[in-house]
Amino acid sequence: MLNVALAKGRLADSCADIFIRCGIRAQILKEETRKLVLETPDKKFRFFFVKPADVPTYVEYGIADVGVAGKDTLLEAGADLYEMLDLGFEKCKLCVAGAPEMRAMLKKPRLRVATKYVETAKKLYYSRGEDVEIIPLHGSIELAPLTGLSDVIFDIVQSGGTLRANGLEVLEEVFDISARLVANKVRLKTKAEEILPLIAEMKKYVGEGR
Repeated sequence: MLNVALAKGRLADSCADIFIRCGIRAQILKEETRKLVLETPDKKFRFFFVKPADVPTYVEYGIADVGVAGKDTLLEAGADLYEMLDLGFEKCKLCVAGAPEMRAMLKKPRLRVATKYVETAKKLYYSRGEDVEIIPLHGSIELAPLTGLSDVIFDIVQSGGTLRANGLEVLEEVFDISARLVANKVRLKTKAEEILPLIAEMKKYVGEGR
């Protein structure tokens, strides 16, 4: 049995579509349920519903053999696992954003950056040799520059509608984000006969429905 960690919601729905195309009896993922563990009728797959940020942890510790998580989640977690496949859905960008006038001030000393991606931001600015102040936030990130809490924000941008509604704009696109299939390093060896054919089959359907 292959154990798969998924986050409930659109990500699980999109994964279910691909799994079903691959011949997996994953219709159970489409059903309304409060259960956190679901098995396919043939007992070949077991699905764990976890918080998005916890997918890398379940895979890294081997509770799940594989999992699906956004690239932003993987960057922030820094988990020791293999990224096997870009699934091509849930696409967006991890960006630096702020008021238009901040575009000319991105290199100023001690730039204040508000974000929920604290570790990713630290790695980014450290790699550039830039001295910034990282301000951790967990919601309504766009409010930070409006109130003077930060100079800019470092956050996911999809349509950009919320930014525009608040007089902000993308100042720098940093990372392309999409859903990725990841695997536990040990399980990739011990369950290769299950994991590798799954990846090969999923590759056939990546990009459909975009």
